[in-house]
Amino acid sequence: MTKKETKTREGSPWTGVWAVVGKDMADHLTSARMRILELLILLTAGATVYMALQNIRQNTADDRFVFLKLFTTSQDPLPAFVGFLSFLVPLIAIALAFDAINGEFNQRTLSRVLSQPIYRDALLLGKFLAGLFTLALVLSAIWLLIIGLGILGLGIPPTGEEVARMFLLLLVTIFYGGIWLAVAMLFSIFFRQPATAALAALALWLFTLIFWGMIVDLTVQAIRPVQVGLPEELIAQAEMAQALSRLSPNTLFVEATVGLLSPATRSFGLVLPTQLDGMILGAPLPLAESVMLIWPHLTGMIAATILLFAVGYVLFQRQEIRA
Repeated sequence: MTKKETKTREGSPWTGVWAVVGKDMADHLTSARMRILELLILLTAGATVYMALQNIRQNTADDRFVFLKLFTTSQDPLPAFVGFLSFLVPLIAIALAFDAINGEFNQRTLSRVLSQPIYRDALLLGKFLAGLFTLALVLSAIWLLIIGLGILGLGIPPTGEEVARMFLLLLVTIFYGGIWLAVAMLFSIFFRQPATAALAALALWLFTLIFWGMIVDLTVQAIRPVQVGLPEELIAQAEMAQALSRLSPNTLFVEATVGLLSPATRSFGLVLPTQLDGMILGAPLPLAESVMLIWPHLTGMIAATILLFAVGYVLFQRQEIRA
């Protein structure tokens, strides 16, 4: 057999994907870390929904989108549930994937897995899909719990549009988690120590959550300073700040949730008085228009996930694996 023939693949490179998905999902769902995170989410969801129900009964019982208030209503000392999601979802995603590859390296099981009829392509994709499906399963259970508590607490079922908006919110949250899942998997490939990969992923998350806004403000003031105070300068500065802030996944997620859970939202940027001509302020947008409003955010999150996964794929293909 020639050297060229030994490098030729036999069969599909995706053979064994679903075997990896099933095995890793079983590991995720039975792990102690996942049970702790599930308990934390259940306590958070239960507490925030209970406080939201108390507030809704007193203030917004006749609201057309009363079920959406379950996700957005806050009451001291607890914030709204969507506020918790921006913190909890990245933590769950990072916890699912920070040791996906380097854990196999350290346990010396990676070479044995790849000695089976499973290529690196199938292994990497299977581990990513296992984390994404596990995240989707957990979030779907929480969504059903919130809707069930809302029906019991309010005594009315949600309307069709409310169900559609809540379902789209679930998809947005899964896409948001997919970004951090891809980040954690990328660091799991790049760093051989799981602790280092976890710290790097958490550091990047905190950087985008806390420090990115400060960097955007400083960058905008340095590149596009307001010298005279003309409207054109203010508009240019606001547009640049908005574009840079949307490089953060947290900004994309927050704006997408606002567009879905606040149907009256018509724009996320600077709105000029001339753009308000003919509009009925406060009137909710149809679902289709709200989807069009957040469509760039959805495509941005999906594109970021694909890009991060592609970078990790290239790094993984170039790594040397020894028995």
